[in-house]
Amino acid sequence: MRSLTFVFGTGRSGSTALSRILNSHPDVLSLNEYMASVGDAAFPQGELDGEEFWQALSRPAPHFEQMIRSGLPLPEFLHTRRPGRYSAPTACAVPALSLMVLPHLTDDPDALLDELGATLVHWPVRTAVEHHRALFDLLGTRFGRTAVVERSGYSTGWAPGLREAFPEARFVHMFRDGPDCALSMSRHPGYRTIFLLREIKARSGIRSFKDLTPEHIRALPPDLAPLLGERFDPALVRERPIPLRDFGALWSELVTDGTEFLATLPADRRTTLAYEDLLDHPAEELTRLAEFIGVTPDPRWLHTASAALDHSRRGSARGLPAAELAELRAGCAPGTQALVSPGAATARSDSPRDR
Repeated sequence: MRSLTFVFGTGRSGSTALSRILNSHPDVLSLNEYMASVGDAAFPQGELDGEEFWQALSRPAPHFEQMIRSGLPLPEFLHTRRPGRYSAPTACAVPALSLMVLPHLTDDPDALLDELGATLVHWPVRTAVEHHRALFDLLGTRFGRTAVVERSGYSTGWAPGLREAFPEARFVHMFRDGPDCALSMSRHPGYRTIFLLREIKARSGIRSFKDLTPEHIRALPPDLAPLLGERFDPALVRERPIPLRDFGALWSELVTDGTEFLATLPADRRTTLAYEDLLDHPAEELTRLAEFIGVTPDPRWLHTASAALDHSRRGSARGLPAAELAELRAGCAPGTQALVSPGAATARSDSPRDR
């Protein structure tokens, strides 16, 4: 069984760049945005056969399809950057794996999709977790990789479930300076949409959108209700005023949850990665990460990866007006405190580099 590691966190923390770096390692199968792509629908209760599992992976992700239909595709969508059957910027009905996972692995994601589909439909009846493990192993063999690393943005909420499903897995909590990360969230259509959907749930008093009724929708203001339709005006997301401090509070919530989760893991199954540390000490941090996930920190890989890091966005929040920056820092204060708490320090000091 190949080693399995999940990199989780707030997103907008340099984690996409980390996926590219890991993908360049000859021994790492980098599953870019796998969980964000397949979601909970690919983890049903009970058992399912290969055809059912393949349908869960290959059907479009509804929330991403809605954004594409509405002219609000995310910059993380890679299907538009590769020629093929789903390459049009407005292409809908894009299989979940074809948005961000397969184009990250190969220049011919359509062929790989067909190859996987031809195999997986014949798989036996078993649990979803067993199917996922088999898929990771299949892709690892296909690309000659010995370690599997899944990384999705905005993935803190999935971490406890992944721990339960894959008890052997290791976890890396990746984070970035609070004000810089929150500012990046505020400018990203995905995070603005997440924020508005959270507002809809709060206004409706529901815990899940499965509980949403027509009465709930009719009670929503006109700048929120359309977000629940098949198509909406992208200006509703791009132009709606959202206080920057609120994104700081979202960052704090996610970082606090991530820190608390990490503290529950055995010492040899957890570590942290700060984006600023990666920028300042790339060779040291990537060496530590490689050893943690179970691969050799090849010197050529370290050199190439270090050179690929972009330092230009560091400190972006410092360009804000003083009052706005102060409010943002106040929103980020709980998360900042969580990162320097004794539990957070223990999670870092228990990493392989420090033992």
